[in-house]
Amino acid sequence: MVEKVLEAPKWPEEWPYSPHDFARTDESDDALFYDSPRLCYHIDDAAVSALTKYYAEALEDGDDVLDICSSWVSHYPKDFKGGNVVGLGMNDYELSQNPQLDSYVVKDLNKEPVFPFEDASFDKVTCVVSVDYLNKPLEVFKEIGRVLRPGGKCILSMSNRCFPTKAFQIWLQTNDLEHVFIAGSFFHYSGLFEPPSCKDISPNPGRSDPLFIVQAVRKTD
Repeated sequence: MVEKVLEAPKWPEEWPYSPHDFARTDESDDALFYDSPRLCYHIDDAAVSALTKYYAEALEDGDDVLDICSSWVSHYPKDFKGGNVVGLGMNDYELSQNPQLDSYVVKDLNKEPVFPFEDASFDKVTCVVSVDYLNKPLEVFKEIGRVLRPGGKCILSMSNRCFPTKAFQIWLQTNDLEHVFIAGSFFHYSGLFEPPSCKDISPNPGRSDPLFIVQAVRKTD
């Protein structure tokens, strides 16, 4: 069912969201919330394994990869031999503990949704269960499109867990299928991607965390 959400979506002609949709219960400085390292998984072990297995197919050796909203683990396969693998996240210590990153940048995209990278710098952009914390998603997705090479891909993974005080309002008011539509819409309204698609890679439906991939390819023209 969830995979069909993006098969023939009826997008409104214009950006359908209001600023209130991206308000959070806790609007205090995000740097304070993420100041203490959280060296834990934010999805269960079965979902982590499913994501790593998916990355084994989606990532190619030599890919230059940007992991946004990154932390101490990116969930890439242990044998993945990336080109330039860069993390962009909120906590310096967490990022420093990520063995799969060649380098990292600490930056709050909710304050300044601009990536400190050149145009067409990456083959893949990944974001693990964090799109619901980005309160300026249109700006961020335009940046994703800017730093991806033509034909490159952005891979979002999403579940049903979150820090509710930091997730934006429309996410808290909608269900898993609607989350897929919302994330897909961010690709659509950026104007830089081919039509998005969804894959349900939930490892044990009803017995472990659900896991959905919403992804899109950077336009080549």
